[in-house]
Amino acid sequence: MNKLRKHLSGNTTNVIEAKNLAEIKAPTGNLYASIAIISKRANQINVSLKEELHNKLEEFATHTDSLEEIHENKEQIEISKAYEKMPNPSILATQEFLEGKVYHRSNNDDDLFR
Repeated sequence: MNKLRKHLSGNTTNVIEAKNLAEIKAPTGNLYASIAIISKRANQINVSLKEELHNKLEEFATHTDSLEEIHENKEQIEISKAYEKMPNPSILATQEFLEGKVYHRSNNDDDLFR
């Protein structure tokens, strides 16, 4: 298992749970700013997972146009199923944000994120 996948899915459930909005708002003082930070982190996680998956599946790619040669590869199916079972990137990003693992800062002087 890849180091990134171990880190991301270690203690996160795959089930969507209701979150306390006050907890999400607390780090920044603004609910919408917190959600924007979480969404940016979710996009980063999604991109890295897609790249990782495509790199692993690249090994199984055949570069022929013949339909007769297409067959199921059990390893490829196992890899795909493992990635499907992983928590959604937005769940992972929310968990990281609530645990204080996401670095964020504001470029504005109005101290939006405190």
